[in-house]
Amino acid sequence: MEEKIKLSVFAKVIVGQICIILFAIIAFYFLGNELSAKSAFYGGIAALIPNVYFARKVSQHKGQEAKKVVQSFYAGESGKLIMTAILFAVIFQDPRLDVIAMLTVYMSALTVFWFALLIRKY
Repeated sequence: MEEKIKLSVFAKVIVGQICIILFAIIAFYFLGNELSAKSAFYGGIAALIPNVYFARKVSQHKGQEAKKVVQSFYAGESGKLIMTAILFAVIFQDPRLDVIAMLTVYMSALTVFWFALLIRKY
C-alpha cells in the first residue's frame, strides 16, 4: 500500500516557489538570453531565501503557546524583510542586470502565497 507524504503548508509554498522560479529561469533563458536567465535567478533567490528563513523560524514554535508562535511570526517576518533588503542591495551591485526579468520572477514567486489557502486543502 502506498503511503502519501504529507507536506506542511510551508513546504508546499516553498516547493511551489521553486517550481515557478525554475520554470521562469528556463523561460527567460530560451525566450531571452543568458543575462535574462541570470537576472531571473537573482529574483528567484531574493524571493526564496527569505521565505525559507521565515518558514523555518515559524515552524520552530509549532504547537507551542500562542505567545511564542506570534513572536516567531514577528521575528520571522522582520528577518525576512531585512534579508530581502540585503539581497536586493547585493543584486543591484551587478552592473549587468535585467531588472524586468529579476522583478518578474521575484513577484511570480511571491504569488504562491496567494494560492496557499487553496494548497492547504490538498
